[in-house]
Amino acid sequence: MAEIERVKTGIPGFDELVQGGIPKLSTTVVTGSPGTGKTILALQYIYNGATKFNEKGLYVTFEQGKEELYRQALQFGWDFRDLEKKKSLEIMDIPVSKLTHKTINDIRDKVKKEKFQRIVIDSLTTLAINAPILTNVSKISLKSIMDENTVFSPPIIGDFILKQFIYSFISQLKTMGVTSILISDTAQSGEYMTIDTVSEYAADGVILINFETLGGAYSRTMIVRKMRHTHNDEDIHPLEISAQGIIVHNIQNASGMGMK
Repeated sequence: MAEIERVKTGIPGFDELVQGGIPKLSTTVVTGSPGTGKTILALQYIYNGATKFNEKGLYVTFEQGKEELYRQALQFGWDFRDLEKKKSLEIMDIPVSKLTHKTINDIRDKVKKEKFQRIVIDSLTTLAINAPILTNVSKISLKSIMDENTVFSPPIIGDFILKQFIYSFISQLKTMGVTSILISDTAQSGEYMTIDTVSEYAADGVILINFETLGGAYSRTMIVRKMRHTHNDEDIHPLEISAQGIIVHNIQNASGMGMK
């Protein structure tokens, strides 16, 4: 059997959880509530690609502006502004007001032109909320939404558009020749891991970050819930946001450092 090509994140303690790195050309959803460190992980992934592994990265943001991301990255010593000048990475800032059904084509054109190898989408939640704007409604038939037993109602159409869009978006990412990280908020109920309820199935991998005020040295934890094409560690690991970025700790080592 052919050996799986891997993309190293360079995040201390993480790559060991997935046999040395994320499978190349895969899509991975990083999900968690606000403040868990999802954006930091994504920035670290792009920064390490540019500075440690000679892999050019694109960070697509629909929420935070470019300047805000510059400032956030600098807290950890990551100079994204300088790396952009050197063409080692790029932040593609697309305000929600500029989202259209052509947005995915704009991203694809950018990836093809600049030959990016890593990409971050921040966030999938924003795209899901704006799915009706991003969907070419003329291509949706009534037959695909309803059968003879379906009672017509707007929520049915809205749910169909959201799910179709998320599946389509992730499928198109897989054709771009990049290894993708997609940021998502967690669902409010325990039935799903992501607020859109779809990306956790469509993506190749899911990383769940939790924040709990339980005392001890660490309040954040990480678990790799799934990762196709590779074995993954299934334990819950303490996660630290240090001055140098995210560190994923081994459970045994963390237990001696105040973990309760």
